[in-house]
Amino acid sequence: MAGHPYAPKASFDGGDLDCGNGLLLLIRKHIDPLEVGELLEIRSREISVPEDLPAWCRLTGNELVSHLQAGREHSFLVSKGKFAPERARAASTRTAMPLRQEVREVRIPNALPQPAPAPAIAPLSVMGVGSWPRPTWLLDALHRHLEGRLDDAQFEAASDDAVRLCVDAQLRAGVDVVTDGEQRRDNYASFVGGILDNCQLIPITDLLPYVDDPAQFERELRALDVPAGKVRHPAVFGPLGRSRPIALNEARFLRTLTDRPRKVALPGPYLLTRTMWMECISDRAYADREALARDVVRVLREELADLLAEGVSLVQFDEPVLSEVVFGHARGQRTFMCGALGEKLDTPAELEFAERLMRELAAGFPRERLALHVCRGNWSPDESVALHGDYSPLLELLARAPVGTLFLELCTPRAGDGRLLAQLPRDKRVGIGVVNQKRAEVETPAQIRAHVEPLIELLGPERVLLNPDCGFATFADNPLASAAVAQAKLASIVAASRELRQRFGVS
Repeated sequence: MAGHPYAPKASFDGGDLDCGNGLLLLIRKHIDPLEVGELLEIRSREISVPEDLPAWCRLTGNELVSHLQAGREHSFLVSKGKFAPERARAASTRTAMPLRQEVREVRIPNALPQPAPAPAIAPLSVMGVGSWPRPTWLLDALHRHLEGRLDDAQFEAASDDAVRLCVDAQLRAGVDVVTDGEQRRDNYASFVGGILDNCQLIPITDLLPYVDDPAQFERELRALDVPAGKVRHPAVFGPLGRSRPIALNEARFLRTLTDRPRKVALPGPYLLTRTMWMECISDRAYADREALARDVVRVLREELADLLAEGVSLVQFDEPVLSEVVFGHARGQRTFMCGALGEKLDTPAELEFAERLMRELAAGFPRERLALHVCRGNWSPDESVALHGDYSPLLELLARAPVGTLFLELCTPRAGDGRLLAQLPRDKRVGIGVVNQKRAEVETPAQIRAHVEPLIELLGPERVLLNPDCGFATFADNPLASAAVAQAKLASIVAASRELRQRFGVS
């Protein structure tokens, strides 16, 4: 086979793998560490790759520079991003790497630690849901770290600085419970895939070969507000393990900054299972979705035990995809709820599955320190693209959920009538969404009081907490508010909370 006109920076042999059966995972592994404009050589003997690879390049913003063929042997030269000939001419070729996807041995702890005491969270306490806008310099560091171009120590140092700014803003606002703003995460859910063993994060655009209608999928991604090329999705290629903590180090660093109660948010077991189960990838490691779910629950239980032993006051599990289950059928298009790409069965079966996973996760842990968050999507300020519907289809699940607190979207009209919550058991606290994080206008304390007072009278002040409808930056690259607006909204909730405590006699 004659040579390419430019030397690649790196090269690997994909053998007989096709794009829908693991080749893209290997491409991603090799192309991520390259700089924009550098070249990757991909060798292949699979007959479908010459057709599929150009479509992948087009969708992901990479460029097919050269294609050579000799018999069954193909060699493709792909530029990371836009091709830069001057950079390619200066490249020194790395040794071609063999086809390999290493699977780590999973280690399961013999016993889980016991919860340690934690500061109590008083009625009418104010807190964020989880995420906070990231500084631009942290976003740059985050993407370089995801691509293997920034080492762990440098990324952690940058993240620590961003967390300090985030916590300072919350403390200036006067919140009662603090989060770290999820500063180290590229988004609220799939970040776990970059931490767990035998899982790899790939841009969501890489999923083109795995969907039933690639052309429709491409159109939907282009129509969404989220920068899909920067949002990564977990791909499971072996049994899940947790040799590194998911959020424990976040909680430990947060403890060095404040003695106020800490809340840590994690993606829930149903969300992670829906996200991770994809045909042609995860079915190489797991016989079915149930088998994957068992390991998802196991690793989340390991993390939950460590967080409670660390003294975290509240661990919140995010399950917004439950709204996609009950309302998504009416949309007829993708909602960009991470997890909407996974297999979906009929609604009753999905709700039963989600409830069972939550019960298995929470078994043996103190319910008063567990929470569940449900919203209707938080990727766009355009309310028309988000899901609509009240909580009635989810009310039985919420009532039986093995948690002490429910954090619910209740400020937007899309959430319907909050008076439905009177049907919840009295042992459930409700974190009521009192500001809309999607709107730039800052709600006044008077507006917040007018919104929440009827619900406090309905539920009782001892059962109410106050928070925004959702996080301020669920997707790192797509914050829905600036840090200044986020702080102002929290400060307005705090002012309303002080007045409400006086009115309802809460100390």
